Amino acid sequence: MLHKKINNFFLAMVLLIGSLCAYAQNEISNPYSGFGVGLVNKCSNGILDGMGGTSYAIQNPYFINFRNPASYAAFDSLSFVADAAASINVSTIASGNHIANNSIAAPGYLAIGLPVTRHWRTSVGIVPFSTVGYDIENTAHNPTIGDIDYSYFAKGGINQLYWGNAFKICKGLSVGLNASYLFGTIYQTRNTSFEAENFYNSYINDSYHIDGIHLTGGIQYLFKFKENHQIGLGVVYSNTAYIWAKEKLMINYYEGTYSAVTTYDTVYYNDKKRGNLYIPQSIGGGLSYTYKDKLIIAADLTWNNWEKYQFFGHGDSLQNSFTASLGAQYIPDPLSNKFFKRMTFRLGAKYSSGEILLRSKPIDEFGVCLGVGFPLTTFNTHSSINLVFEYGKMGTLINNLVRQNYFKFTFNFTLQEKWYQRMKID
Repeated sequence: MLHKKINNFFLAMVLLIGSLCAYAQNEISNPYSGFGVGLVNKCSNGILDGMGGTSYAIQNPYFINFRNPASYAAFDSLSFVADAAASINVSTIASGNHIANNSIAAPGYLAIGLPVTRHWRTSVGIVPFSTVGYDIENTAHNPTIGDIDYSYFAKGGINQLYWGNAFKICKGLSVGLNASYLFGTIYQTRNTSFEAENFYNSYINDSYHIDGIHLTGGIQYLFKFKENHQIGLGVVYSNTAYIWAKEKLMINYYEGTYSAVTTYDTVYYNDKKRGNLYIPQSIGGGLSYTYKDKLIIAADLTWNNWEKYQFFGHGDSLQNSFTASLGAQYIPDPLSNKFFKRMTFRLGAKYSSGEILLRSKPIDEFGVCLGVGFPLTTFNTHSSINLVFEYGKMGTLINNLVRQNYFKFTFNFTLQEKWYQRMKID
């Protein structure tokens, strides 16, 4: 039986990795994504996002909590779980008297989880680690040579392909480890053009290919008191990671409008420069309270050591950051035969002090979330469609900085089905 389970697991892994060829990189439009590794993904999953992203002390057999790998221990011994999400982001970016609106639809994540042995559970999936995306234009006037136009464009980011394993140590206690392969490419272009003649314009095309290993360990302890009451404790630690990076840089001088035809001269080209991306450590802890299967209340706190960040030996305008989140989930009657009584309602809030520090101002972020889950009896009683509505703010208008107001809609589909069942002969 174990041999068959392992074969089925690796088959599922191959199918998942094969689907990566159809996986599209997340897209955003935010000038703050130009700092560090970009905007770091803080999503827990499509269900827990409705609770403000709280996740460290939560275990559930019907969805995949990849923020704490110890949570995989909750998977049912006879079932597998598939979890996928996508989102639509609508944002307004303001700076001074300028306002820009943007809307983007993007894939979220894809993951599966399943049992291997009595005390061993596993999960594999792909999750965005960070995202870069901005398109900025600016014109400056020089009294001597006239107007100078500047444009900055970037896209890309880092993806996280993880394989996680959890082990039940004793009643209520589980530990887990996510071994992640980080990979992706960040593209940046800078263009400077002069209104006056007799000046050569410049075009700089810079790209970074990144790949390496990142580890995240977790522990959870759940204990019951009285009847139907449970307290959960969770801790997660991500190691300091040295990730390989390769830079490809090209600098062109040209006349007129830039294109491959009008390029005047390639003054520099290098596709062999190698270096390291230093991703600092982080640690987080959480607490949860559960009553029967009806009510969950949870809170998380995370610290990130971003002051130690380095890329090709250089730091950035980053500081250490704290993120706090609080959330709740309520199901009127999980055992009812009525559809509306088995619907799930979620509420959450989160705040981050922000890892970016510009002009003595931290770029903090605040968001509130509402979520609702609909059970799908077409598959079984534990599959569901979940919707999350999030409104948030990032940044400030003080010191001529940029503030982003955003609205995010997330669609999540969770499938829980039988994985293996021993045949009985009457």
